[in-house]
Amino acid sequence: MENNVYFCVNIFMKRLLVLFVIGFLLQSCARVGSPVGGPKDTLAPKFLGSNIDSARINVPRDIKELRLDFDEYVTLKDINKNLSISPPIKNITRIIPSSIANKFVLIQWKDTLQANTTYNFNFGNAISDNNENNILRYFNFAFSTGEKLDDLYISGEIKDALSLKKASENKFVVGLYPVKDTIDYKQKPYYITKVDDDGYYELNYLAPGKYRIIAFEDENGNSIYDPGKEKVGFQKEPVVVEKSISGLNVKLYPSKKPVKYLEMKEVPGGVLMTFEGRPDSVRVQSQNEKLTDYKVTHAPKSDSVRIWFDAVKSNLGQTTVENVKFGYNAGVKKDTLYNASLFYRYNTKNAMDINSDNGGGMLAPKENFKISSNYYINKLSTDKWIFKAAGDSLNTLPFTARISETNPYQIIVNADFVSGKKYQLTVPKETVSSFYAKNYQSKRFDFEVDKVENYGSLTFKLENAPTSSYWIQLVDSSEKVLYQKYTKGTDVKFDILKPAEYIVRILVDNNENKYWDEADFQNDIFAEDSYIYYKTVIVRPLWDSNEKWDLKDTRVLDTSKLDTPKPNNSTAPTPSSNSVTPNTGTRPELKSDRTLIKPTR
Repeated sequence: MENNVYFCVNIFMKRLLVLFVIGFLLQSCARVGSPVGGPKDTLAPKFLGSNIDSARINVPRDIKELRLDFDEYVTLKDINKNLSISPPIKNITRIIPSSIANKFVLIQWKDTLQANTTYNFNFGNAISDNNENNILRYFNFAFSTGEKLDDLYISGEIKDALSLKKASENKFVVGLYPVKDTIDYKQKPYYITKVDDDGYYELNYLAPGKYRIIAFEDENGNSIYDPGKEKVGFQKEPVVVEKSISGLNVKLYPSKKPVKYLEMKEVPGGVLMTFEGRPDSVRVQSQNEKLTDYKVTHAPKSDSVRIWFDAVKSNLGQTTVENVKFGYNAGVKKDTLYNASLFYRYNTKNAMDINSDNGGGMLAPKENFKISSNYYINKLSTDKWIFKAAGDSLNTLPFTARISETNPYQIIVNADFVSGKKYQLTVPKETVSSFYAKNYQSKRFDFEVDKVENYGSLTFKLENAPTSSYWIQLVDSSEKVLYQKYTKGTDVKFDILKPAEYIVRILVDNNENKYWDEADFQNDIFAEDSYIYYKTVIVRPLWDSNEKWDLKDTRVLDTSKLDTPKPNNSTAPTPSSNSVTPNTGTRPELKSDRTLIKPTR
C-alpha cells in the first residue's frame, strides 16, 4: 500500500514539474518583443562607427564595401528610392539589411573608386529602428580617396511652378553635372540629392568647379531626367562653386517631349496617326495605289494627324483587312519620308454626327450656341436650318452659323438670344459637310438661355502685365480650366461667370505662337512665363468683383486649404468666342475630336 502511494505521489510531482516548466516557457515566449510598460522609444538609431577610420580620408580605391554600425537593430525603407550616392558608384551588388533587421548597414560594390574624390552616401529617410520605426532623417556618410574631404554645399528650394496641390509622393531631385565640352545627360548626375517634403534640398561634400544644375521630378526613380515625361527646372548659366551657396531656388515646369511616331489606327472618316511630342507640322503621303483621293488635317503643335478618305469609293478594306501604307515627315529631316502602316478594315457603323457642345440644356447669357461634330467640318448649308422660339410653330427667328475659326470640329450659332427664353434649332441631315461625308441624321436642339441674375462678373487690373499676349484662366482645385481668355494689356474682364470660388492663373505667350511652350532642357529653352494669383477669388450672383494683381508680387497661394467648389453645372462652360483656346502639353479631349485644347497643366 505504501509503495502504491509513493508511486502515485511520484507521478503527481513529475506532472507538476512538467506543467511548471511549460508555464515558464510560455511566459518567457510572451515576453519576446517590446517590453510591457515604460516610456515609448522615440529616439532614432545612433550611428556608432564604420569600417572606414574616423578621418575618412585616403580611403583605398579598391575598397569594395561600406559598413555602418548602429546602437540598435535597424531596417531600410525604400532604399532604392532614398539612397543617393555622389558621384555614382556602379555595380552595387548587395545592400543589407534587406528583409531581416541588423545592427549594421552594409553596401557592397564591384567598381574601383575614383582617385582624389569625395563620395557621399545620402540615405534620406531610409534608416529607422526596428521596433518603433523612428527614422534617422537625412543621414549622410562621406569619405575621400584623397587627402581631404570636399566640404562645399549648395542649398535652396524646389517648387512646382504650375501645380496647385502637393503630390502624394515627393519625387523631386536635384543634380549637378560638371561642365565640359560634351555632357551626357543620359547618365546620372555627378552629384544628386532628394528634395524634402517642404521643397528644401542640400547638395553636400561638393568639390570646387563649374556645374550645370538640373531639378526634375524623378517619376520612374532612375535618377536620370526623362524629357517630356518628367517636369524639369534648370539654369542656363553654369553654377560656379568656389564657396558654399545658399538660396539657389529652382522652379519645375512641364517639359517638351521629343517628337516620335507612335501608331496609326482606324477611326470614323479615315485614319488617325499619333505622335509622342507635338510636331509643328506633319507631311503625309499615301503609298497605296487605291488611295489617291484623301485629305490630311493637322493643327500646329498637335500630337495627332487625321487622314480623311472615302473608303467605299476607294474600295479600301471593304471585304477584307488591307495593309495601308503611308509616308510621313514630322519635321525631323524634311526631305525624308518615314514609313507607317496599319491593317485597315472599314467599319460600316462609322458616320458623321453632330451634338450640342454647351455643357447641358442651359445656355449662359451673352454666349453663342455651339454644335460639335466627330468629323472635320468644311462646309455648312444653313438655308434649311430652322431656328424658333419654343412653342411657336409659325414663326422662325434670324440667326447666323459659321465654322469656328479656332476649332474646325465646332459650329458657332449666333442670334439675339433673350435671357429666360427657350429655343429650338433644327439641323436637317446632310447640311453639315466634311470632305467625304455629311451628317447622317437630323437633329433638334432644345435649350434655354439662363438669366443674367444667376451670374457675376470679375475684373482684373494687372500691374507689370506681360508685354506679349497671355491666357488668363479661372480653374478649380483639380486644375480644370473653367473659363479663360487670350488677351493682351492690363485690363481683363469676365462678364458672365457662374458663382464659385476660383483659382486664377496666367500663362504667357512670350513668342506669340498661340501655344504655351514647355521647358526644353536639351536646347536651353525655358518654359514660357506663368503666374498664379496668391489668393482665390469669389464670384457672387449680380456682383462685380474687382481685383488688382501685381505680377511681381512674391506672395504665393496657400494650396493646403484648397477645396474649391465647382459651379452648379457639371460641365465647365466653353470659353467665349472672343477668346482663343490654346494647345498644351496634355492630350486633346477627343469627345468631339477637337484639335485645339486648353493648357490645363
